[in-house]
Amino acid sequence: MTQGTNHRVRVLLVEDSPTYRVLLSGLLGDDSRLEVIGVVGDGAQAVESAQRLSPDVIVMDIHLPAMGGFAATRLIMETAPTRIVMVTATSIPNEVAQSFEALESGALTVLAKPPGPGHPEFEAMRRELVNTVALMAEVPVVRRWPAQKTPAAAPVPVALHVGRIDLIAVGASTGGPLALQALLTALPHKGMPPIVIVQHISHGFADGLVQWLSRVASYDIKVAAHDDCLHHGMACIAPDGAHLEVKADGHVVLHQGPPVNGFRPAVATLFASVAREYGPRAAGLLLTGMGRDGAQELLAMRQAGALTMAQDKGSAVINGMPGEAVRIGAAMHVLTPQDMAATLSRLARTPSSGDRS
Repeated sequence: MTQGTNHRVRVLLVEDSPTYRVLLSGLLGDDSRLEVIGVVGDGAQAVESAQRLSPDVIVMDIHLPAMGGFAATRLIMETAPTRIVMVTATSIPNEVAQSFEALESGALTVLAKPPGPGHPEFEAMRRELVNTVALMAEVPVVRRWPAQKTPAAAPVPVALHVGRIDLIAVGASTGGPLALQALLTALPHKGMPPIVIVQHISHGFADGLVQWLSRVASYDIKVAAHDDCLHHGMACIAPDGAHLEVKADGHVVLHQGPPVNGFRPAVATLFASVAREYGPRAAGLLLTGMGRDGAQELLAMRQAGALTMAQDKGSAVINGMPGEAVRIGAAMHVLTPQDMAATLSRLARTPSSGDRS
């Protein structure tokens, strides 16, 4: 949908906890961009209300009585497709990993429920929730990749990149987990350089994201730790609340510098260090996400001789970050995550990239 000047985003809230129903309906209803058109308490009611009310966005808890959030999401996407934002109060890694399975059912993103007012993280999490819901109303229904899709050969020039690639740096925000799944599922780990990832994500979700991605990817995926030594076939994701940088000797540096572009970890911080430390020996990938984090630094990577790619508008849930990279000329190629993987795999097989198995 395209919002008119006076149009408010029509939101259906699905939440079984009376406490969270009051909190979430208040937070959503207090935002001038949003209108809560219904509040229901279980998955079966969510399906019926989606069919009857045709909301612009559904905000739905994962753990629901009568019918759980996963089953409700699948039925809604089959019978009354719309944009679904899943919310959860857990930060237990295994439960967070299960929460990401909602993306495979058709949900667009998974967020942490804001705590009550007075909590130090309340304002930041409230802002993330309402901004995400407002932006999701602009997303076409439905944007996702079929599971286990075989990546097509990327339409890449033969003389794509001269010299070896020793590091792949990836930045993502809203919609990123599913894009990362598509990328990592399509990448072989044998002979491939290490991958470092900054994914904007709710506090406490990094370990769960790693568990979820590890179920489908051949890479050895972990949450980065300070002074980690990067090696081939390894992928590491920035932890909560810490910037991630890399050194030319292959070591990870984590630090508590001030937020950049409103984020810590920031894609900008990672990409700037890669441009500085690796120059032409790196590849930079900027995936789906709101805002502009990392776009200017992807340009710096390109100017340093790195291979740079941005996710295409057709496959990105939110085209903010990759769209800005394209606009300023930072991306050498604009591709789907699967075609990015095919491109990197092709380069790893060329003599100029060397045998890094």
